Amino acid sequence: MFSSLVGARTWLFGRSKSFGFALHGLFLLFLESNAKIHFAATLAAVLGGLCARISGVEWALVVFAIGAVWAAEAINTAIELLADAAVPERHPLVGAAKDVAASAVLIAAISAAVVGAIVFLPRLAG
Repeated sequence: MFSSLVGARTWLFGRSKSFGFALHGLFLLFLESNAKIHFAATLAAVLGGLCARISGVEWALVVFAIGAVWAAEAINTAIELLADAAVPERHPLVGAAKDVAASAVLIAAISAAVVGAIVFLPRLAG
């Protein structure tokens, strides 16, 4: 029994360390220049949802869209940091990889804008 308690404690300690690393990554993400744009859009969507009193399903769509943009930005930032560490000098393949990663953020942002239009435009028109 004692060994299973020690094992559970070790597992919990490892998970708490992983959570700490993830929070550090979130902090680093917020230092990115585009994070200010994403934060403003997130704030606008949340405030718009509160003012418009959107439904639960609409909240789910908006929150999913916001999360997709932030996740894409996090992955893009990770790819850029790894690419810069691996190949510090300019390289066309590294540049292309970074461009493709950035396009994931663009795709997520356009999709989020479409979700926003579907949810909010009918309220603004009516």
